[in-house]
Amino acid sequence: MTEPERAVDERAVFIISVAAELAGVHPQTLRIYERKGLVRPKRTSGNTRRYSQADVDRLLEIQALTEEGVNLAGVKRIMELRAEIGRLRRQLDDVTSQLAHRRAIAMPGRRSGEIVPLRSVFPTPWEARP
Repeated sequence: MTEPERAVDERAVFIISVAAELAGVHPQTLRIYERKGLVRPKRTSGNTRRYSQADVDRLLEIQALTEEGVNLAGVKRIMELRAEIGRLRRQLDDVTSQLAHRRAIAMPGRRSGEIVPLRSVFPTPWEARP
């Protein structure tokens, strides 16, 4: 998702009744989800809840899990674990990118994915270095 798409997706525009209808639940259910910490709608200056498309998507995920028989505590834990997996994937992507960059600097002229004897990259201490 591009940055402009993400900005539109996170813009809080739906009032509680519209968000509830889009998610297929009663507005009171959204209040319960908020109390349980499953969703955090934005608030207007008049303290009215406003939901974004990302919030509605999250509500749909919650509904799918509860329909499968997961209780709200379980839903919360699953959502936390999914967020952690996302953070770890981004971290892995960063480390992989850094490693590829360092390999390119350490071994100029080598193609990405080329198989290289380990000794040519990391010589043993007893081998003479040129």
